[in-house]
This record gives sequence, C-alpha cells and structure tokens, in this order.
Amino acid sequence: MTDCDCRASLLTVLAVLFAATAEPLTAQHESHEAYQVPAVRVMESPRIDGVLDEAIWQSAATITDFIQQEPAEGAPATERTEVRVVYNGSSLFIGVRAFDSSHEPPRATEMRRDANRIMEEDNFQVILDTFMDTRTAYMFVVTPLGAQLDQQIFDEGGRDRRGSTAAVNTEWDGVWAVATSRAADHWVAEIEIPMVTLRFPDADVQSWGINFMRNIRRKNEQVFWAPIPQEFGLTRVSLAGSLRDLEQLDRGLDLRVKPYVTSGGRWTHDLGLSNGYDNSTKGEVGLDVKYGITAGLNLDVTYNTDFAQADVDNEQVNLTRFALFFPEKREFFLENAGLFTVGTPNSTGRIVDLFFSRRIGLTDTGATVPIIGGARMTGKIGSNNLAVMDLQTDDVLGQPGENFFVGRFSRDIGRSQIGALVINKDQNLSAPSTGAHFNRTFAADMNLVLSDALTIDGFFAGTETAGISGDELGGHLRAGWLDRSWRVYAEYTDLDDNFNPEVGYVPRVGMRRSKMHVEYDIRPGKWGIRMMDPMWNVTYITDQGGRLESRQFHHMLGTYFNNGASLVLWYNRYFERIDQTFRAAGVPVNPGDYAFWDTQVNFRSDPSRRLYFGARVAPQRYYGGDRLDMSGSVGVRVTDQLAAQAEFARNDLDLPNGDVVVDIASLQVDYAFSPTMSLRSLTQYNSLTEQLSTSARLRYMFRPGSDIYLVYDEVRRDSPWAPDPLLTNEYRDRQLLLKMTYLFSF
Repeated sequence: MTDCDCRASLLTVLAVLFAATAEPLTAQHESHEAYQVPAVRVMESPRIDGVLDEAIWQSAATITDFIQQEPAEGAPATERTEVRVVYNGSSLFIGVRAFDSSHEPPRATEMRRDANRIMEEDNFQVILDTFMDTRTAYMFVVTPLGAQLDQQIFDEGGRDRRGSTAAVNTEWDGVWAVATSRAADHWVAEIEIPMVTLRFPDADVQSWGINFMRNIRRKNEQVFWAPIPQEFGLTRVSLAGSLRDLEQLDRGLDLRVKPYVTSGGRWTHDLGLSNGYDNSTKGEVGLDVKYGITAGLNLDVTYNTDFAQADVDNEQVNLTRFALFFPEKREFFLENAGLFTVGTPNSTGRIVDLFFSRRIGLTDTGATVPIIGGARMTGKIGSNNLAVMDLQTDDVLGQPGENFFVGRFSRDIGRSQIGALVINKDQNLSAPSTGAHFNRTFAADMNLVLSDALTIDGFFAGTETAGISGDELGGHLRAGWLDRSWRVYAEYTDLDDNFNPEVGYVPRVGMRRSKMHVEYDIRPGKWGIRMMDPMWNVTYITDQGGRLESRQFHHMLGTYFNNGASLVLWYNRYFERIDQTFRAAGVPVNPGDYAFWDTQVNFRSDPSRRLYFGARVAPQRYYGGDRLDMSGSVGVRVTDQLAAQAEFARNDLDLPNGDVVVDIASLQVDYAFSPTMSLRSLTQYNSLTEQLSTSARLRYMFRPGSDIYLVYDEVRRDSPWAPDPLLTNEYRDRQLLLKMTYLFSF
C-alpha cells in the first residue's frame, strides 16, 4: 500500500466514524432507574464533627443494600454499611456508618491528603456524575482517620478498571470537608461538599448520577451500592444510580479569589560567577480568580503565577532514544484538564498527547519560565464541552516570551464524543510577519461507545511550524473490546516526518505504528489467587516509506492474590533498527540492526500492611550487549502519622562501546500532624548525574482552600575530590520559600 493509499484509508475510516452515531445504550438508564435515592433538603446544616447525632440525618433515606464486586461478585456485602444523603442548597452532605463484626480496628494508617496508600486501606468512596452525561464525574474518598482523596473523572476513567492517567485527574484538589470517628464495631464519616466545588446544569430541578463504594481491607472486599462488574471500577458512572430531584441549588456569587504571597531566599554555587556564589531573596505576590460564568462553565484568571508548592519530579534514567514523560503537578492547570485532552489516552504508554501543559512555563530540563498571567475557561453547556486557555510567559535568558492559546470544543452524543482542537504558540503574536517563531496544531477527534463492550477512538491532526513545509500530518485509530473475560484491541498511528506539536508530548514521529493486544482474565478460585491475566501483544513500527524500524512481541502473566499481593512475569522479543548513534545512559549505541530480548519478574506484597515491599529483576540482552535491571522498595507505616518508603534501582549495562552502572535511590518520609497538616521529605540520588537532591514541604490547610507552604530544596553535586558523593559534596543550589494562599469565597 502506498503512502497516499494508507493516509486515504485512515481519513476514510475517520470520516465514517465521525459521521456515525452509536445506538442509545440502555444499561445506564436501567441503573439510574433501579438505584435511586431521593435528595432530602434540610433547613439547617449538620455539624461536620464525625457524629451522626443530629435529627436531620434521620430525615434521610438509609442506604444499606451493598453488593460485592470482589471477591464474590453479586453476593451481599459481608459487613453492614449505612449511607444517608441530605443537602441544603449550598452544600451536599453525606453521612456514613461502616460496621465491622470482627471488632478489629480498621486498616488505616494514612492521614495525608491525596496519598496513594489511601486506596489500599479501609475507605469509603462516592462518585457524582453531576451532568448525568455518563462520562464525567467527581470522586471523593475518605478513610477512618479522616484522610481525603479527590479526583476528576473523564471518559469513565478510561472505560475499564486499569484506567488511563489521561482520563483520571488525580492531582485535582476540590474544596470539601470531612470529619470521622471510631467506635468498637464501626467507624463514622461526615462529608460536606460545597456546591461551588462542583459544576452542574443550570436548572431549578435536576438529578445527578451517584454511586458509593466501600473497601473492607481486612477481607480485601469491595462492595458497591449500584453494582459494578469486576472488569470495571467506581469510575464506570454509566452504571451509577441516581440522586433525584435536587432543587434550587445555590452557588452564591460563584466567585472565588485566591491571592498568594511568597517570601524566601536562594543560594547558588555557579563557577561562572566571579566569586562562585549568587545569593538572592525572593518576594512575590500574585492572584488566582475563579468565577462561575454559569453553573456549568468556569473562568480562571491568573496573574504572576507561582508554583513554589508543586511537588518535585521523581528521578528517571532514560535508556531509550526518546523523551521521558513527567506529569503535570501545578494547580492552575489541573481542574478540568481532561477537557483539553486529545491524543492516545486509552493506549498503553503515551504515543501522542497533542496538548501537554508542561510545555508552558517549564523547559525540557524542568527549569521554570515566569508566567506573567493568563486565563482559562472550561466547562459544559448542555451537551457541549468547552475548554479555552491563553497564557503569556515572560522573557528569560535573552529569549522572548511566548503566548500560548489552546481551544478545544467537543460534543457529547450519549456516552460518545466528537470534538476539535486548535493550539497556537507564538513569540510575537502582534506581528507574526516579522519572522518570529510560531507553531500551530489543528485536530479533530472522536471517542465512540458503540456498545457496552466496543469502543472506537482516534484523531486526525496537522501542524504548522515556522520554516517547515509539508509532511506535517498525523492520525491515530483504536478499536477496543472489553467484556467479563476478554480485553482485545487494535490500534494504528501514522505520524509524518515533520509532524511537530510543540505544545504536546510526542516522543516519536516519522513512523507508522500498528499494535494488536489480546488478554484473557482467569479466576481460578483456589490457591489464594483472585485473578490471572495472561496477555500477548505485538507492536510493529515502520518509517513513512514502509521500512521496519521497531518490532516487539510481548508475553505477560499477571497473578493477583486475594490479599492484594501480585506477581507479574513477562518475556519480550525486540527488533530495533538504529540509523543514528544515540546514547544509552551515556554509552554510544552504533547504527545497525539489533535483535534482543528481556525477561522480568516483579513481586509486590500486600500494600495494606504496615510493612510492605516490592522487588523487580529483569535480565536481558540489549543492543548487542547485556543489561540487568534490578529494583526494590520497602515501606513502613510506623504509626497513624509517620510513614517512610525507600526505593533503589540499578541499571547495569555491558555494551560493545562501554559499560555503565546507573543507580537511583530515594527516601521519602511523611509525617501527618493531622489530616490538615503534613510534612513530606524526598531525598533522591542519581549516580548518572552525580546529583543528590532533597526537597521538604510542610503544608498546613488552615481552612478549606487556604494553605500555608514551607518549602526547602537543595541540590548537591560531587566535588572533584569527593570519593563518596554521600559523604563529601557541595551545594549547587539551595532555596527556602514560604508561601501562603487564602481563599475568599463569595
């Protein structure tokens, strides 16, 4: 097939799929009707104190009929759970009693907000599909210790239990309150979710999708109010129940103003300076404003944006020819981030993200570029989704500032969606004819749900870059099937040689990529095994002329035990054609054709234990030589407040052009004074860069939405005479910053 034939075929398929609309699906409507809870309006607000003793709780219907998903799908829950829901117009209140007949204390040692371990312990979860579009939702999680976790969900979290990092916004922080208490045979949670934290239709009377889930960690039992099959999770909002007849919801003026002030100092060792040192102080003020244009549409404005409180990136070693991915952690970009997403969110790994917000205000090395200000508008109007952003960066190191405009429109068709995206990056927006650099991306995309099991998604895009003409198109198409036993998908990606979305993440262009994946879930019901998922896939990549560049055969067997432990085995065979020398951890790899393999054994213990661990070993051939990867981690939750985790990874390469051993070690220590005050320290060492870094962050949420951060960062590099970098090294950079934010809500 010629290049023109291939692209014409892709365009034809995309055009047909865009024109198609799926038949209405009925499963979600049946669930909404079968599982209903009336919204009970109360005149007074309950005290959020973890004690359900007010009379208003007795006015609400009591939800007690929870159904197991794991381990015995469809069976009644083995422990009783009581849930009540009331609202007063300005807030939604949820009261929970979670009983345990064993009288054992719940498995809960985590107090920090948004900690990963919250999902591994006893917890209660609620999900709200406020637009009842069966695609998007807000998810809130609470533990017996009052720890909070919240997420925004898009495209039902990737449609299956494995989910998609692009479809679950784990970094979003909503404004809500929780109080908990414990008794001999149960624990209690009271939750308040202000209406201004949510977006919903502008209607006097409305109903929302809602579902509840409890994790009974002693038994590793997951129970739901509206049942969810084992292949899905709580994010499957198309199977949620409904909260009926909410009336006259009050958002006030729907205006939130959040000023910040930072102060601190920085000490830098730079051999380029006359005395070798640079000391400076820092003081900044800035402002973030959030205004609800409608109940479903939100405007954010930022001035002199500061991200001093953002967590540092984890160290990674790049042993490939392509760029590494680091996730977005900055608050301004997080809310409704999924509305901007166009790319390959349902694929394993990241093939294409046409918009990647880390391209704004951060260099490829992670250095900050000042953002003068900007605005973003996101939300829904009926079945239409709108996401618009415009930001301006400042001049830095002699480079002119840049303007970034991103516009995304999509329309829901049942659980399906079609849309379009435009991105413009320009150094001189007012006078583009002067020759200033520019880059633009245009795309159309779709995500079609043709049945409960069958989905098809894809995009077609083009770019424009100053000084480049021709070969700037790209496209992707994926069809997937997921039912109780099978997960099968096929995908095809075609990216021209000059396809260049500079405000996106595209590690590899000039290729045609095909992949086929087959996976079968087995539940033996013995030997302590809950599930096994043997899988096989093949990935085949050619250049634009059809010449083979890469091929991978992947064989894997995952075994998941009843207590939450897992053992994963895999074997891969690779072919790589290298046309230009690249460096793997600093060692040159010569051009040529290479065939090699790798194996891996990966074990993770029960993560709910106070002491948990993991280990991985992967012997392999690698570009004409040998490679051995090893890693291990051990974590301990010493008390309800103190936890620590140490990790170590080694990449040992023996290649024709040289040998190298790269070690990465990290130690993370967390101390939670309370659910609203926590201290995290992260120390990392990278032997490849001979760098030791430490970051410590104290966060105090003195009221919902208002924080105080105290941040200390330092980076050390080896001195020329240092025999051991952990004993003798010098500061390269140190900084101490204090930041305070205060939320005014009107």
